[in-house]
Amino acid sequence: MTAGEPAAAGSARASSTSTVEDALAVLPAPRTESPAGFEREWRWLLAAIGRTASIDLVCHISPDGDALGSALAAGIALRGLGHEVRVSFGDDPQVIPESLSFLPGQELIVPASAVPDAPELVICFDVASEGRLGLLHAKAFAAKALMVIDHHASNPGFGRHTIIDPSAPATAVLVDELLRRLRVPLDQAIATCLYTGIATDTGSFKYAATTPATHELAGRLLATGIRHDLISRQLWDTSSFGFLKVLAAALDRAVYEPQAVGGRGLVWTWVPYQDLVLFGVTIEEIEGLIDILRRPAEAEVALVLKQEPDGTLRGSCRSKGAVDVAAACAALGGGGHVYAAGFSLREPVPAAVARFRSALG
Repeated sequence: MTAGEPAAAGSARASSTSTVEDALAVLPAPRTESPAGFEREWRWLLAAIGRTASIDLVCHISPDGDALGSALAAGIALRGLGHEVRVSFGDDPQVIPESLSFLPGQELIVPASAVPDAPELVICFDVASEGRLGLLHAKAFAAKALMVIDHHASNPGFGRHTIIDPSAPATAVLVDELLRRLRVPLDQAIATCLYTGIATDTGSFKYAATTPATHELAGRLLATGIRHDLISRQLWDTSSFGFLKVLAAALDRAVYEPQAVGGRGLVWTWVPYQDLVLFGVTIEEIEGLIDILRRPAEAEVALVLKQEPDGTLRGSCRSKGAVDVAAACAALGGGGHVYAAGFSLREPVPAAVARFRSALG
């Protein structure tokens, strides 16, 4: 086998793990920022892929660009290597946000009910906690083999096998490493999915987790010929008119608390479910509202509470760098990144805001 040939680990027809080990022995140095501490887990995953014909790829409920982009990029690659692939997430009904409707590979997506009760191999992408598996929780844990690939610092490490790298700016970075180890070349479909994941979780390369290696990876993805301008327009600059009405109402409700967060300031608002119904907007469509609310210079922390049909409040929060919002959200049963995290509470809005404020310290 030459260096340019696909490794047998990527083929559902591979007959033994010795072929996988031979392939690993001649791998070039990793091309991402993922540290070498996961080498044993990478070896395990490639061996598991090599002996498995049918693979289920799972991302978290209400998937964002990094979750869905990572799962679809891996799905396209594994399908090309001869595997039967299903991509799923544990919502019912499943809703793909309009901002992600352009992603290639969506023909691989199946409802949670179509995932086998005891899958051969499940790989979870960007799932920060087992609760984010939703309807696929039992099936994931019933799998003969389960791997969790994630970059959330709050991830407790659920599952026997994990590659959890908080230094990675996006789970898509780790998927790029997986594809390198499978010797899958980048094409435009895969690059579109990976670029979406990286651009989403770096805030279009604005967040502190962005590194020189992040830009190097983005450069390799752009070199495939993808239209990053159109991707960015779809992700951030396209919405329904209904979204503008919901946004206007949410901004009108916004509250600024200068003494909160130890005097650093908190700005918050909420979106009642009735607004979503009135203007024909899904809760997934308003995920970007937090990025507008976080703009005021006076507030270190921003919080948006979005009401679900059953009254549950889904909180999204951001910090500008001086406060660990992941720790605050973890205290409320959620989690995420140091500067971007979330939680869910079944409480009235004033009580939810009070609990969040208290958790911030």
